Amino acid sequence: MSKLKIAVLASGRGSNFKAIAEAVKKGEVDAEISILITDKQDAGAIQIAKSYNILVQFIDFTKYSNKEDGDLEIKKVLDSKGVGLVVLAGYMRILRSRALLDAYKFKIINIHPSLLPAFKGSTHAQNDAFDYGCKVSGLTIHFVTADVDGGQIIYQEAVDISDCKTGSEAAVKILKKEHEAYKKIIDSFSKGKYEIKGNRAEFVRN
Repeated sequence: MSKLKIAVLASGRGSNFKAIAEAVKKGEVDAEISILITDKQDAGAIQIAKSYNILVQFIDFTKYSNKEDGDLEIKKVLDSKGVGLVVLAGYMRILRSRALLDAYKFKIINIHPSLLPAFKGSTHAQNDAFDYGCKVSGLTIHFVTADVDGGQIIYQEAVDISDCKTGSEAAVKILKKEHEAYKKIIDSFSKGKYEIKGNRAEFVRN
């Protein structure tokens, strides 16, 4: 049986991407990373991809007056690679194309550094939680839909940040948990533990 083919979308340093790539290398995730897609030519994730011999595709959104056209370019790449799961790992651009979202419904996942719906849509959710005075924050892995950070929740994990002195410290603490959680959830997809039933995806327990 062929392995699940994954595409990772990243815009930044690629911390979660590296954790996933390393887990694949070690056999902790039974899948193949077919390609890294990025919207930033200077993304740190690119060097990580090269170190793991993973193909990189840069999508230049500046050349599109309609940003959905950039999303359609992403779809073309995904289609050409036979991708079965799209993993957003610090991808800072909202996916807007219905053609992309519909074609890969229940096949695009994202990790958000808060217990959604808390701090939904925030790009600095860890700092927001700290500034708000939260003693507990966490992470959420969810399906990507047209509703930003509003797709069906796959997994959540609470993280105690009561001992953190800054928002940055809280972010580091949450990120460590993200690395572990994301690879476990991706591996569950690779093992076929999710089934689509109607308008929902359900976890199939052993």
